[in-house]
Amino acid sequence: MSPKKIIGLSLILLSMIGTYLFAPWLLIKLWLSPLPDSPQAQIEDILDYKVDGVILYIDQAGKAPEAYAAGWNNRANEVAVNPQSLFKVASISKLFIATAATKLIQAKKLDLDAPLSSLLPFTKGHIANADAITLKMLIQHRSGVPNYTDQDNYPWTDLFTENLPALELVYDLPADFEPDEKYQYSNTNYLLLGAILDSTLGYSHHQYIKEEILDPLGLKHTYSLLDEVNQDSLMSGYHIGYEPDIKGNNYIHPGGSMISTARDIAVFLRALNEGSFLNPEEQALYESLYRLEHTGLLPGYSSIARYDADLDAVIVLFINTSGGISWSITEATYRRVVKVLKH
Repeated sequence: MSPKKIIGLSLILLSMIGTYLFAPWLLIKLWLSPLPDSPQAQIEDILDYKVDGVILYIDQAGKAPEAYAAGWNNRANEVAVNPQSLFKVASISKLFIATAATKLIQAKKLDLDAPLSSLLPFTKGHIANADAITLKMLIQHRSGVPNYTDQDNYPWTDLFTENLPALELVYDLPADFEPDEKYQYSNTNYLLLGAILDSTLGYSHHQYIKEEILDPLGLKHTYSLLDEVNQDSLMSGYHIGYEPDIKGNNYIHPGGSMISTARDIAVFLRALNEGSFLNPEEQALYESLYRLEHTGLLPGYSSIARYDADLDAVIVLFINTSGGISWSITEATYRRVVKVLKH
């Protein structure tokens, strides 16, 4: 073997060793660490894994709901986490939009088979396959419309203040796949759904969600937009490698903009999974269309909201850190909390 090839292979090997030794080591350490004896101990443990603050809310049948907190709400001022803090729930917002769409479909105000081009005529000629993409495909992430947040020119450091510029990022792009060919998550689907709901209602879908979902469920600490909240009540957000608090970043796009507490999200998720909020016809329709749990990720904010049938428990986990391996830490923490509860 030539010296050049030997050097090349050595560099590749060193790169692989570096990857395995450094990037995932914290995650491997977490996987292999002994299981603690309580949820509180578990979330305190992960503060050693470059995580700033954690909120955990558990609503298990037969037990009083419990909220847990660890770490910093505001790192610079050393303000401890308050489990009642508001949090940017990111794509967990999509559960609310899917629920709103379900209610309007069941009320015959929307048609699942209606094409995008008729629902939003301005998309014809700009969105590939607009005549073939249906409302159902948008809800189920089966449209093939590219994801606007995946575009290189999405302005993460200077966010849009209106929705149309985000949609324009995918104007005239080829489809990722033919409509209904497969599932592929795309934030653009729910950006379009927000516009469809607004057009159908004749007013903001944010108002509809408040009147038809939040108020009936008593979710008094859930909001559609950052502008609706007092930021003093909002948990700070941090991105690994970037020191400042980024909670002031204003994400306005439907399907990613909502702010809530862990308790409110748990109440909503419990009602959605139990079928105690939607009527039987709406519940059956919803379950045929969309999931009953969700995760959320924005710069500074990682979240999981899931129902565990074995435990009959809703578990909501908020971590105010993103970047690096923080998402893997978030998922691993959720799984370990479930194991603690089942232990």
